[in-house]
Amino acid sequence: MKQNLRSYVINLIGMIGLYAAMLGLMSAGILDRYYQGILMTVFINVILAVSLNLTTGLLGQIALGHAGFMSIGAYTAALLTKALAETLSTASPLASGAILLVALLLGGITAALFGLLIGGPVLRLKGDYLAIITLGFGEIIRVVIENLQFTGGAQGLRGIERMASLPMTFWITAVVVVLLFTLGRSRHGRAIISISQDEIASEAAGIHNTYYKIMAFTIAAFFAGIAGGIYAHYIGSLTAKTFGFNKSIDILVIVVFGGMGSLTGSIVAAVGLTILPELLREVLGDFTEYRMLLYAVALVIVMLFKPSGLFGRYEFSLTRVVDRLTGKGPKKSKRKEDAVHE
Repeated sequence: MKQNLRSYVINLIGMIGLYAAMLGLMSAGILDRYYQGILMTVFINVILAVSLNLTTGLLGQIALGHAGFMSIGAYTAALLTKALAETLSTASPLASGAILLVALLLGGITAALFGLLIGGPVLRLKGDYLAIITLGFGEIIRVVIENLQFTGGAQGLRGIERMASLPMTFWITAVVVVLLFTLGRSRHGRAIISISQDEIASEAAGIHNTYYKIMAFTIAAFFAGIAGGIYAHYIGSLTAKTFGFNKSIDILVIVVFGGMGSLTGSIVAAVGLTILPELLREVLGDFTEYRMLLYAVALVIVMLFKPSGLFGRYEFSLTRVVDRLTGKGPKKSKRKEDAVHE
């Protein structure tokens, strides 16, 4: 218990340190609006990647419709804040932040309900069939949104309050990562991992496979909806084409590139694959049309030389780093030390 509390304190101090560094760079003008926009995109992609990792990495099910859940959350949250536009115009910053959090939660819950609705029949399938069905679901959502009047149709939804700030997004991302990491280390997380290893053996051990499959799928959809809500209130406008097939592939590439089953890998890959196109754009000019080519080449290289992804299932531990620096790490047993001396 004391070890767990110590670990929580160390990680909290680490997050506060990162947050303070980010605020310092912002106040010094080093992080201007352009770089803040890149960081916002990084945080949104991190939420999407770690949530999809729950389904694809821990559960072992290939899902290609994650952008569909993102779109549901984005439009739900945006429609709520547009309906409260008059209230927001006179509300204090604190009240506006509370309304945004409620909108994000509502977007996540709506996406989770769709995940629950879709997950029941879909997760009875496996492999290619599951991937095809989830891909079809994502495209159906996009087409439906383009043909509804209250979502703006093909013209998109405009005039969304741009309330998503970088500090708030940082802490939302941190909370999402912590929750999913804790879930992965819990009894439920171990049950989900066992399903990916061997469904027959996990069922024989008394694990309710269908229940845990739907649970993982629903939780992943919930966090994708939250990421969509943040995106909507940062960009200020939405079009259904943004959440098409390519967006789902982008998220899946991040997960596979970082390592399926590693939240650390998803975070590092999300940061790298979000920043890299921007760097290349500065060096080579407009690199947008070659972005998918870059992803494809990078993915092929990783699959050839490290099929498990950059990190495999490895997870970074700040507590472990602190222990090594302070000399409090696990020591060799006396028998091992004697063997070394011999």
